[in-house]
Amino acid sequence: MRAALPYLDLADPAFSTRGPKVLAAREAGWCAETPFGLAVLHWREVGLILRDRRFRQGSHNWPDTVGIKGPFAEFWKSSVIGHEGTNHQRLRALIVPALNEAFVLSLVPAFDQIAADLCSDLRGHTACEFQSAFSTPFAGQAITTLLGMEREAWPLVAHNASDLGLAMGISAKQYEDRFNAACEVLFKLADELVTKVRKGQDTTSLIARMVAEFDRNGDCAHEELLNTIVIAIFGGVDTTRALLGLGLSLFIDHPEQWQILRQDPSLIPSAIEEFNRARPTTTWATREALEDIDMNGQIIPAGTVMHLLVHASARDPQICDTPAFDITAKRKQHFAFGGGAHHCIGHFVARTDIAAALRTLITTFKSIRYDGEPDWMPDSGNTGAHRLPIAYEVAP
Repeated sequence: MRAALPYLDLADPAFSTRGPKVLAAREAGWCAETPFGLAVLHWREVGLILRDRRFRQGSHNWPDTVGIKGPFAEFWKSSVIGHEGTNHQRLRALIVPALNEAFVLSLVPAFDQIAADLCSDLRGHTACEFQSAFSTPFAGQAITTLLGMEREAWPLVAHNASDLGLAMGISAKQYEDRFNAACEVLFKLADELVTKVRKGQDTTSLIARMVAEFDRNGDCAHEELLNTIVIAIFGGVDTTRALLGLGLSLFIDHPEQWQILRQDPSLIPSAIEEFNRARPTTTWATREALEDIDMNGQIIPAGTVMHLLVHASARDPQICDTPAFDITAKRKQHFAFGGGAHHCIGHFVARTDIAAALRTLITTFKSIRYDGEPDWMPDSGNTGAHRLPIAYEVAP
């Protein structure tokens, strides 16, 4: 008889997907039971499942999993994330060409200026709450730049996108009113931005590029365009905001790594990848079995949701000999941005704007430490800092 699988309580707010129970389960085997389906813990199996067409994107049923209803649930289920096959490709075609590498790189000077302006303010102090002083306004101003809005409009975008992110944590139900209200605000904003393009008042932004793709595609409803814009806003703000705080906390815990980065800025891309391995903001990607599947002798019934744990798979001893945070180490690919047909559309934007932030931060902070206790979201689902109080020595 096959031994029972380990059990990981991903629904417990005190549970960490990076904690000892996960490490023990990973040592016992490639998967574990959870309240939400199976957790996948090994790098090899995560990669296989992401590429296997017998699995579909699994987070389409997240609202039902955590018991939330209303505008967010309707938006999420009808979004590009909730579709497969032809419909998924049709919706992705609205944004993938619009968000190409050349367009994103054209925004780098603007991203650099945003970081420089925020760090100019930080230089007048020796302590701050990092999320409100830098991470959130940086992410907000980066996305308003992308959307063709005035930078000063960032609070509307950033705070509502952050509230939307509360829907993706395991404690989502308690924030239902907040993220539903935020969803309505962002849909209204998306409609206003499209109207601006239709009136010829914006010809260069991401929205203008998406509208052009929408018109070329010809078979998408207006509501689908708005939905895709809101997904872009949500992902663009929430990932950057959270990952900057998570990354800075890693450098506080490993001060020698901060000095290595200050001395060699060419390591910034490696540092961003190491953030995603060591302290991912999306702690798991999901896939759902479309049929009964035998994997390594484990029968996965149709309908089972597989939670592909990012940290556990990235630090799998089979592919990661040294699990310590090390921005100089050569590592295997991580899965923080998913993979396969649902690979994160905005991954290049996140990597690009976070790089701009780091380029300026390493010339601003000579050293960093905590200045009080950080307040973290649960380390399951989508995570990050509510508050990250820091003290720092300003660089010359």
